[in-house]
Amino acid sequence: VGSLLSSYGWYILLAAVAVYLLVQKVSRSLARLSGPGAAAAAEEPDVVVRRQEALAAARLRMQEELNAQAERYKEKQKQLEEEKRRQKIAMWESMQEGKSYKGNLKLNQQEAESGASTSAVPKSKPNKKPLRGGGYNPLSGEGGGTCSWRPGRRGPSAGG
Repeated sequence: VGSLLSSYGWYILLAAVAVYLLVQKVSRSLARLSGPGAAAAAEEPDVVVRRQEALAAARLRMQEELNAQAERYKEKQKQLEEEKRRQKIAMWESMQEGKSYKGNLKLNQQEAESGASTSAVPKSKPNKKPLRGGGYNPLSGEGGGTCSWRPGRRGPSAGG
């Protein structure tokens, strides 16, 4: 026995510690599975019933909110479809009269803007600086700077 312990003592000690830790972990996991939830449910079924009723009521509330949102979405879609239908009818009528629909639309927008604003004075555009100076002439070759073009080399291509 002494020679066995002297040869394999540390290995036996480490194996015993590993077995102990493994047993502790398994017992904790088993206690967690069948622990307080299962014991409380077995002892108090009315708590379980109340919890299930609360869960069902919450689900019902969420379903009602979802249904209300769906109804609002359907109403909005109907309104958009009705507006598109009206625009198509207005376009068709203007085309029958020989007018341009886009021009008619712009006139309607201008009427709405002029009705909204009390002053009918058109706003002037602010003075914009020209993109190039007044002395620019593309044919003279001046003022180009870095934008010069040169023809390529003549002869066969150098690629292999």
